[in-house]
Amino acid sequence: MAVVTMKNLLESGVHFGHQTKRWDPRMKKYIYAERNGIHIIDLQKTITAIKEAYEVVRKTVHNGKTVLFVGTKKQAQAAVEREAARCGMFYVNNRWLGGMLTNFETIKKSIHRLKKIEKMEIDGTFENLTKKEVSRLNKERSRLEKNLNGIKDMKELPGVVFVIDTKTEAIAVAEARRMRIPIIAVTDTNCDPTGINYPIPGNDDAIRSITLFTSIIANAVVEADNEIGLEVIETLQDDESQPGWNKDENKGAPAEAAPVETSPVAASLGGTEEVPDKFTAEDYSNYTPEPDKKAAEEPGEEDALDEEKLYRD
Repeated sequence: MAVVTMKNLLESGVHFGHQTKRWDPRMKKYIYAERNGIHIIDLQKTITAIKEAYEVVRKTVHNGKTVLFVGTKKQAQAAVEREAARCGMFYVNNRWLGGMLTNFETIKKSIHRLKKIEKMEIDGTFENLTKKEVSRLNKERSRLEKNLNGIKDMKELPGVVFVIDTKTEAIAVAEARRMRIPIIAVTDTNCDPTGINYPIPGNDDAIRSITLFTSIIANAVVEADNEIGLEVIETLQDDESQPGWNKDENKGAPAEAAPVETSPVAASLGGTEEVPDKFTAEDYSNYTPEPDKKAAEEPGEEDALDEEKLYRD
């Protein structure tokens, strides 16, 4: 299945650039023509760049790394948040705080503070505070959520940064370059593609165009996650097919040992006679009980001593 078609790009208006007087000469190789004072982007090169970026994102996620979506301009905020949430990745859609990548340890302290305030509300700490203190904490949480909600669960630096409009996100691009993080960016005719690892020439102002680009990157993440899931299933099936493992148990415990075949003792010693498992009625056919010797030795009533006669004499 194709990552994207020419029809999708045309319907989304990806080919529309900026006015010719606002162009950046370094984007000349991506420009197809000029119509009515507006540059037209070469969509053949756009498709090639999209496929390359798609593979980069898929391999990055497959290797266990994450993707950071960055789009703080008004047209990109909703699309960036929606698509990042759909694929389970991180995003920044309100304001890029200086040092989000270069000073990530300090940013993590702010994230910890946000989680602490959320925990205080859940465990009932707010009930023991005054209204003024609760109001102050709610304002602080609202401010932190606005800027850090998209990276609240990010434990380490991302493997790839996807940027909408490199002019608006110039600080994010500079930090990613400094930290040597690969950058995938949508570059319009007024942008500088220099320093971008995987530039995608296209319209970065139209909402439909931005939605299309972000959905393509999100699809790459979803595909990589599906591949990882299939590999896990295949690994489990291979483990279950190995001898000595019980297929019914998911914990991978060894299967129960097969019953051991036993043989009579006489046969193991070289004898031919089989040892019966239990006695039968035939074993008692020639049995004659012996007289009770103890009962014979005991004196009878006639031989017993008459104690009264003994004392009388």
